[in-house]
Amino acid sequence: MENKLSLYYSKYCFFCQKVLMFLRGRDIDLELRSTSDREHAQALMAGGGKTQVPCLRIENEKGQVEWMYESDDIIRYLS
Repeated sequence: MENKLSLYYSKYCFFCQKVLMFLRGRDIDLELRSTSDREHAQALMAGGGKTQVPCLRIENEKGQVEWMYESDDIIRYLS
């Protein structure tokens, strides 16, 4: 089983657009969660401790969750 990935983003964030362009260029498909949806913004704050975007939520097969916030770190992780 592989890690379950979700990307929290805002359509108005340059760094989010950078990650989204990388995903499209590499044809990487993962769950996208826009923080303009209040439910997603609340889940990001509750889980990661801040509402900074982009944020990649990484859940491993044991159910452990890691929150990765920097666009360059996210791109490096997904490369």
